[in-house]
Amino acid sequence: MKKVITYGTFDLFHGGHTNLLRRAKELGDWLIVGVTAERFDRERGKLNVHNSLMQRVEDVKQSGFADEIIVEEFEGQKIEDILKYNVDIFTIGSDWVGKFDYLKEYCSVVYLERTKGISSTQLRNEKQQIVELGIIGTGRIANRFIPESKYVSGINVKGAFNPNKNSAKEFCENYELDFYSSDFEDFTSKISAVYIASPHISHYDYIRQCLERGLHVLCEKPMVLSKNQAIELYALAKQQNLVLIEALKTAYSPGFVHLISLVKSGVIGEIRDVDASFTMLKQGGGRELDAAKAGGSMTEFASYALLPIIKLFGIEYKNICFFPYIKNNIDLFTRGVIEYQQGTASFKVGLGVKTEGELIISGTKGYAYVPAPWWNTEYFELRFEDANQNRKYFYKFDGEGLRYELNEFVHCITSGGNHSGEYLFKKCESIAIIEIIEKFLNLNNK
Repeated sequence: MKKVITYGTFDLFHGGHTNLLRRAKELGDWLIVGVTAERFDRERGKLNVHNSLMQRVEDVKQSGFADEIIVEEFEGQKIEDILKYNVDIFTIGSDWVGKFDYLKEYCSVVYLERTKGISSTQLRNEKQQIVELGIIGTGRIANRFIPESKYVSGINVKGAFNPNKNSAKEFCENYELDFYSSDFEDFTSKISAVYIASPHISHYDYIRQCLERGLHVLCEKPMVLSKNQAIELYALAKQQNLVLIEALKTAYSPGFVHLISLVKSGVIGEIRDVDASFTMLKQGGGRELDAAKAGGSMTEFASYALLPIIKLFGIEYKNICFFPYIKNNIDLFTRGVIEYQQGTASFKVGLGVKTEGELIISGTKGYAYVPAPWWNTEYFELRFEDANQNRKYFYKFDGEGLRYELNEFVHCITSGGNHSGEYLFKKCESIAIIEIIEKFLNLNNK
């Protein structure tokens, strides 16, 4: 007997699933179907599962093609299942070509061409309010954004805008989007929300124009480079009853959110010091090293480094000092010290100097340690004088992490404004961080 095994979420069961199971069954005599558990889906960053596990298992059963149904509960289970059930063929959709070649050591691997024109995403779009989103800018971060959007329910990335029409065209063809444009009026008329991934200095104008046209806005950090501009734009969004969120992914990631909640609970006592570093060596040219495009370590990384400081100490500080290393009007490294009534905070950011990218939060009872890269918070420790009390925490930080900020953005929109996102990243915190960046820029430009 030739045994075949396949896996999937099988959410909102449709014709594409039926075709996949039928063709999988035709490969052998006995078909085993693994349906992903809800917890496993969450752990691997799939935020858009609609139906329960029981419903999805029942749908697979009703297809009539599965001889045996199992539940996939953890990473690495496929190898164990192949060995346990003495499987001859592993098969899955062509979306995953190459991903499971490692299983060839244990059985044959067959990638089946997916059914065109129908998907679970399409069916979700028919069942709930869908945010029709466009992207401004088609550079590196935009290329990371598209794959991340696949994990978030309620979003349909329709098209992209770039003043360079050829760049917009190539981007949209690569990701099979509905349209591209170098005409801003045309672009904004086809969407209900926008993700801004253009250079820093263009953010203000794009945000304002989008809000004035009735579009919700998710904008890359730093949202703007002026405190007054930030206040103005948040006020305009409120006036227009629109969502405006700064895309600072760490603020929305599960591990970081839990870290801040634990520390604020007093588990390590009263906070007296926060020390955060974010450095990444940048070689050659590019926007990051161009003074005319607001390049530099502070504009590039300070939003991250200041986030835990502002979260834990607040926005009311007594004094701030900057100690930069500047070359060609660009800060290649900056150390900052912020004095608060209740303690002191320090941060380091760099494009031309490398240091350990860790986060340390010191309290009167113990301290929290988050190793590099702390901004992708997957693991942290609470450490105490008595090492027996030390605790370790592990979290999944999936993909590029952009799915977390996008999920929050969509939730804010679809909840009708009742969910403002203020719990995870307050507007006053965003404004405070922008103000600190502006203070540095003003000092550096004197």
